[in-house]
Amino acid sequence: MTQADKKRSTNRGKMIPSPMMVRVQAILQKEMVREFLAEFISTFVMMVFGLGSVAHMVLRGDDNLGSYLAVNLAFGFGVTIGVHVAGKVSGAHMNAAVTFTNCALGYLSWKKLPVYILGQFLGSFLAAVTIYFLFYTAIMEFTGGNLTVTGPVATANIFATYLPDHMTLWRGFLDEVFVTGMLQLGIFAITDKRNNPALQGTEGVVIGILVVIIGVSLGMNSGYAINPSRDLPPRFFTYIAGWGTQVFRAKHWWWVPVVAPTLGAYLGGIIYSVFIGCTIPREPQIMENPTEYEDHQLPKTMPHHTTTTSLASVSVATSNKSSLRPVPPANDSIRIQQF
Repeated sequence: MTQADKKRSTNRGKMIPSPMMVRVQAILQKEMVREFLAEFISTFVMMVFGLGSVAHMVLRGDDNLGSYLAVNLAFGFGVTIGVHVAGKVSGAHMNAAVTFTNCALGYLSWKKLPVYILGQFLGSFLAAVTIYFLFYTAIMEFTGGNLTVTGPVATANIFATYLPDHMTLWRGFLDEVFVTGMLQLGIFAITDKRNNPALQGTEGVVIGILVVIIGVSLGMNSGYAINPSRDLPPRFFTYIAGWGTQVFRAKHWWWVPVVAPTLGAYLGGIIYSVFIGCTIPREPQIMENPTEYEDHQLPKTMPHHTTTTSLASVSVATSNKSSLRPVPPANDSIRIQQF
């Protein structure tokens, strides 16, 4: 084979990207597009595991294939996997209330709020569609083809939360505010680098454990929606999939998992920031060029002598003024949108 034949063979083996592929790659490299996709996929992953576990509990019949503890574990570790999927891209909020709180407290730009929430809602909706088709035959057998919101064969609670009989609307509202506040306070504590954060790389596991703890200790009253992105899109899916308008009329509960978690997360974030975040002492920082800093602080006419040690060339003024002065950090904000 001649050199020219080898060159032609090599060129045929190379894939030349089409203009369409080049444009798609350029779009995918945009920051907001990557964050949208990260929230979409991470929320989908969390919700598939969570809703699937609820389906096992509701449809188990006499086989005991699911339990309330299994639901808590599935949602908790679903959050963990979601954090590993998208934590370095968008922060893996997977929760519109958490995203709103980050924007309200200045940790995330407001222009990203609709991008994050849209990704979360679409991911959650697609997860509901997926679970419906995966468990379709089990749902039909359990209900006899009659999709109901309440009653002994109710299945709408596979996808969204509903108040039990012992709870009133406003008690459920306060319950969601409190529980989501605990969630947001815990997330800030786990990810605050100036406090006592989780070890790097373990944040997802610790946040997942936090969700499990909330579920097993505080989840009975309202089903601990604690997340508008977890409740509203699947509820809307059940509306169009055959459960009807009753999914919005049952105790008029549908708006509470949207409003109450948002308020609770904001209050929890404020409580942590004011009573914990603002009271953490600032660590002193060492100036890179202490001699230059000292010269800037002292009058030009004041003579001073310096000595150096063998470890580092550090100026020490004989006037008992240390050249190693604490400098406040440039930014004390809690970076929690990215782990």
